[in-house]
Amino acid sequence: GLKLDGTNPTYLYGYGGFNVSLTPSFSIGNIVWMERGGVYAVPNLRGGGEYGEEWHQAGMKLNKQNVFDDFIAAAEWLIQNNYTSHQKLAIGGGSNGGLLVGACMTQRPELFGAVLASVGVLDMLRFDKFTIGWAWCPEYGSPENEAEFKALYAYSPLHNLKAKTSYPATMIITADHDDRVVPAHSFKFAAALQNAHQGNNPVLIRIETKAGHGAGKPTKKMIQEISDKWAFLIDNLV
Repeated sequence: GLKLDGTNPTYLYGYGGFNVSLTPSFSIGNIVWMERGGVYAVPNLRGGGEYGEEWHQAGMKLNKQNVFDDFIAAAEWLIQNNYTSHQKLAIGGGSNGGLLVGACMTQRPELFGAVLASVGVLDMLRFDKFTIGWAWCPEYGSPENEAEFKALYAYSPLHNLKAKTSYPATMIITADHDDRVVPAHSFKFAAALQNAHQGNNPVLIRIETKAGHGAGKPTKKMIQEISDKWAFLIDNLV
């Protein structure tokens, strides 16, 4: 069985937004991780839909920092209860979840051993300028509104990277034809992170070709992406 001795490689996955509920579901990809001795954890974060509309609104607009605080608290709980250690703890998420892990790694870089940021919204000052991004203003707030701009700027992953900082091992994942969250978010964040990062932890970007935001992805591409994710975590955590 699982030994609570702080040595288990652990993957903490989250979303926390748009009234989306993360409920238990079957995933063959996650079973592969757990069969190799990994722990898989999913916290319910404010901004999601798990506990109703008040819960959702508690992680919207000017309240968005609550989502990151909840995720960081979940990470600290796993460490305090000896499931894992910060060196063995990875975080991951996609789309709005990519924003989640991008914000958390810039706010608490020492807390995590590795990060998987997939198709993330990472430039919070210009997200509304590209494709469907304008439609997210009711959730995130608008960079054109002074109070909301200040809140967005305070957590925007791209704008909160600090020079000469040791960041976790990071794989940024995007696709060249993503018209939901344009790959420019990932391209800019990867370049800025590589420039700011100090230390030996790898900072990689994985660019899927002839692919979009994720829906309709062929099984072969899904298997390749999951394999790359787990290989990256095993290489950097185990």
